[in-house]
Amino acid sequence: MPKFAANLSTMFTELPFMERFSAAAQAGFKGVEFLFPYEYQAADIKRCLTENNLQLVLFNTLPGNVNAGEWGVTALPDQVALARKHIQLAFDYACALDCDQVHVMASVITPEMDPERCETTFIENLRYAADLFAEKGKSLLIEALNPVSRAQYLYSSQYQTLEMVKRIDRPNVFTQLDLFHAQKVDGNLTKLITEYAGQYRHIQIASLPDRHEPDEGEINYNWIFNLLDSTGYIGWVGCEYNPKQDTFSGLKWFDKYKK
Repeated sequence: MPKFAANLSTMFTELPFMERFSAAAQAGFKGVEFLFPYEYQAADIKRCLTENNLQLVLFNTLPGNVNAGEWGVTALPDQVALARKHIQLAFDYACALDCDQVHVMASVITPEMDPERCETTFIENLRYAADLFAEKGKSLLIEALNPVSRAQYLYSSQYQTLEMVKRIDRPNVFTQLDLFHAQKVDGNLTKLITEYAGQYRHIQIASLPDRHEPDEGEINYNWIFNLLDSTGYIGWVGCEYNPKQDTFSGLKWFDKYKK
């Protein structure tokens, strides 16, 4: 049975962020993930994790200047120094919070940019990050984002991220398989899950088309969860969905998966 982590950036948003940890534990989750921890002290987050017996399983590097259209700076040739500052900050938080993996955000690539140069910059920065994180036995993840949710992102297809991991060529870099994005762009989730087992280290879920609870929409998640078991997946499944109403009333799907 998969291990489920509540995404505290999308779930329990009825509550202030620091109160969402206890809500997730009350709902039966053993793990949590979120987008960004950086506006909070690591010690305060660590206390919430410890008090609620929760494991932090994933967070992201900083997104850059979101108001200016950035969504990560790691692939921007003129932002290498900033990208590496973000990587160092994420490393420090990962160590302080006992988090074994971090998603390194790539970048939005606008038409005036050279895509090949951006890819080269991203690969060089990821190698730098991978070597740093390897010092503490930690892994890095990269994720494809569908163009409806994030236009002009460095990669939109799971097959692009799988190929990018090969080019980065570091043993602690893996793909992050978000099934919401994958279904929108690639489809054939069975092939992705079975043929590339071992190449992804974290999975995220949400329904399609509306990114709500996984018990509605076009993906049969009960079948997907059984498939993950049959392929030997032992990582976490992050629940990165937007509840249709309040979070607790939408958790009936989770009742049979509580451990």
